[in-house]
Amino acid sequence: MAAQRYKPPVQSGAGQFFDSLIILALVFLALFSPLILGLAGGGKVDLKFKDAAGIEKPWAELAPAEKTWATLGQNATMQAQWEKLGQTPDTAAPMIASRYDYSFSWAQLLLTAIVVIGYFGFLIMFSKKEYEEVIAEKFGNT
Repeated sequence: MAAQRYKPPVQSGAGQFFDSLIILALVFLALFSPLILGLAGGGKVDLKFKDAAGIEKPWAELAPAEKTWATLGQNATMQAQWEKLGQTPDTAAPMIASRYDYSFSWAQLLLTAIVVIGYFGFLIMFSKKEYEEVIAEKFGNT
């Protein structure tokens, strides 16, 4: 007796649409959860510079009294781009002085890895029957 050919379940268009909305919501939740839970550090940090005495201070305290493109370390090309954005040396100075914070938490990285690996383990565990049926159909009963 020949093995019965595997026929995958058919999902309706409404079911596919609902599944797409759920996945979209989960993606947004995953991306915004650090903000929602207050885990995001704001993304910007003020750089610390040393004054003449060697004491670290934020750039705002060491900023020159007269802000010009030259004192902000901007060349002519940079100046032209800032001006295209409608910025002046005074309005651009805080943006130039702050930098993105690339720090991260090892605990959060480990938690993310556990969640991703757990998800795929869960997926494989509950899909084992379907995987076995497809393999049996393609390669015969071994």
